[in-house]
Amino acid sequence: MSDHMLEAVPDDNRRQVLYWRLLARLFDPEEQAGLESASLAVVEDIGLPPALLDPQTAVDSIVQRHPELAPEFDGLMVPETETDAETADGDGDGDGDGDARDRAAEVRRAALVSKVLLNVFATGSGAVGAGQLSRWQSDAGWLERALGCRPGELRGGRGPTADAGGSAPAIAPTIGPELGAIEADLVRRMHLREVLADPALAARLTPSMSLIEQLLRDKNNLSGVALANAKALIRRFVDEVAEVLRTQVEKATVGAIDRSIPPKRVYRNLDLDRTIWKNLTNYSPEEERLYVDRLYYRHTARRTTPQRLIVVVDQSGSMVDSMVNCTILASIFAGLPKVDVHLIAYDTRAIDLTPWVNEPFEVLLRTKLGGGNDGPVAMAMARPKIAEPKNTVLVWISDFYEFGRSQPLFEGIEEVHRSGVKFIPVGSVTSSGRQEVNPWFRERFKTLGTPVISGHINKLVHELKTFLT
Repeated sequence: MSDHMLEAVPDDNRRQVLYWRLLARLFDPEEQAGLESASLAVVEDIGLPPALLDPQTAVDSIVQRHPELAPEFDGLMVPETETDAETADGDGDGDGDGDARDRAAEVRRAALVSKVLLNVFATGSGAVGAGQLSRWQSDAGWLERALGCRPGELRGGRGPTADAGGSAPAIAPTIGPELGAIEADLVRRMHLREVLADPALAARLTPSMSLIEQLLRDKNNLSGVALANAKALIRRFVDEVAEVLRTQVEKATVGAIDRSIPPKRVYRNLDLDRTIWKNLTNYSPEEERLYVDRLYYRHTARRTTPQRLIVVVDQSGSMVDSMVNCTILASIFAGLPKVDVHLIAYDTRAIDLTPWVNEPFEVLLRTKLGGGNDGPVAMAMARPKIAEPKNTVLVWISDFYEFGRSQPLFEGIEEVHRSGVKFIPVGSVTSSGRQEVNPWFRERFKTLGTPVISGHINKLVHELKTFLT
């Protein structure tokens, strides 16, 4: 297609060409010669690199060669508000004759949107290599940036960085689970044992919740180099999530100032403003000097009461995300002063993991994913740990699907709650981000006044921090 012919093609038609190509590629991986050649002509004419149309080229590779494009991906797919449109319109009349309605800009946007959507959603079939998984994770990060989020924010693996009122747009509850499902499918299609046995390939893997789930399921079948690489990946992921969760805990409110305890007379506690104000009567105009009779210090001691935190985690196959996140969270709270943390995992049997509560990596290596749910077994192990109900919080993480023993578990929970224990039920979250909680339990927890916490783990962080401090 010549330059002269392109100039004669309306921008609306150019945009339609790019979007028709996008749909054709998504639903039929075979190249459509006419759409491909027309799209190439459009992309070159508007000054974008032809590599945007190559499904094998990662977005990272494109922005490395053309760094000026990187800012264009940020917020690329965030819907405009009416105010934004009027402001961008230039004259404020919203008639669409300004830059925001510039058809050429819309064509450019269509090319960039098509790139990130195709790279993320057109994953093909067959075996997946370590490099392909890493490229997809990177491209998914660019899609998240285009939606106005941080990389990893929608996929669940790094979910603790966001909350319901964070930067994630309204589409997040829909697209987040889909991204998690695609990533999980890619991991399943990998020859993971072969990849782990090769240090060079294993080094190319980027830890994610889907990958950690597969490693935890397969760890008993690994040995030697493969097992060592698997452990290294699990530890990397644990450390990354721990850093995020630790920040969330530190940001949460802490105990109230205890003014009954005299402030420590050290320089870091000096209240300079109050000291100057209280000594203003000692100011000498002649000497232009302030004489200080007394120093004032800030109170920094906070009211804290020894608290016991008991975390019970369902380790059946649907609970991997919660198992990983809450195991790490328990270790962080275990590091706080005057908080006594106990950790129990269960399926049809219960295991007391309290001796390793400060080592989430060791806890995860001791878990056995799969099996059924027998909540009363876990409750029998948890109840003896309740010494002072008023100073105890019991966090129960499960989808609450029991093997025909729903009533006994709820009766035990109800009795513990009525004794004064702060009971916090937390619903299951799969690696795809989808949540499912037994509706029978959900309704009864509402009646009990302890609704199931769902969504991001920082909701649990807030609940725990409020109670423990």
